[in-house]
Amino acid sequence: MDSNKDDGAWFAAKTYGYGSGPPIAWQGWVMVAVHVGVALAGLPLMRESQPAYTVYALVIVLIPLPLYAAKTRGGWKWRWGKD
Repeated sequence: MDSNKDDGAWFAAKTYGYGSGPPIAWQGWVMVAVHVGVALAGLPLMRESQPAYTVYALVIVLIPLPLYAAKTRGGWKWRWGKD
């Protein structure tokens, strides 16, 4: 039996570089869709106040990073394409 199928990962590991690769489970696709939706929902804020939008964008980028890292197969580490 392939242990990668049961590891609970939502994202594949990147082949090169650091971070998450593409979603490999429906939960990963939902997370990406919600993340993009919440980011786009803040666009009207940009018309009102550029500094407020900048803070909003930073928060939207930073808050889900630990979940992306925890749900990536093999975790986040630098990869050179040999794995």
